[in-house]
Amino acid sequence: MRAPLYSGVTRTTESARSDPKGTMSTPLLDRTAETSVPVLDVLAQRWSPRAFDAKTPIDENKLAAALEAARWSPSASNTQPWRFLVARRGTDLHTQIDEALMGFNREWAGTAQVLIVALSEDVDAEGNPRPWAQYDLGQAVAHLSVQAHADGLYVHQMGGVVRDQLRTIPGVEDRFTPTSVIALGELGDPSDLSEKLQQRELAPRTRRPLSETIIAIA
Repeated sequence: MRAPLYSGVTRTTESARSDPKGTMSTPLLDRTAETSVPVLDVLAQRWSPRAFDAKTPIDENKLAAALEAARWSPSASNTQPWRFLVARRGTDLHTQIDEALMGFNREWAGTAQVLIVALSEDVDAEGNPRPWAQYDLGQAVAHLSVQAHADGLYVHQMGGVVRDQLRTIPGVEDRFTPTSVIALGELGDPSDLSEKLQQRELAPRTRRPLSETIIAIA
């Protein structure tokens, strides 16, 4: 079993980013999961922050790599029933997506360098249903998130969105279902968040035991 790495406080690592003046800023949090058996580092270290860098532009190569990873995720009969709306901070589309978020997501997600709407193609162009669409979309987003984390970016997925509002965005056909919104970017400083969100940001990571997830095994 992995040794616990979370100390309950913000921990500055050697990989903390520096500002142009050379002073250390935005300490990285050690949020590595305490897994019951070893898994790939990129999986154990992946987590979903709310504090994003509000100033630095997105690294276009890293964004392209994350989207390319999604493109090559597994797909039933290679139907690829997923679509994305990709909005960089400062664009009208980014604002539109931010305004469709619900609850406390509005407090922090707008600072992310990129907001992505994940859509499932539940019906194909001929009107045939694709009951596996949301499953495949989930795999595509999982690939995106792992590639992003491997490249030093962070992803936070949100289900609290006004889907009918997202449907009004040009290009979203009736056969596409807005499923979630993804905040993507570089890690920010948790101290910029409200006190309530800081508590969520620093809370220990937990999961139910694997034995409670597996219904039957033989």
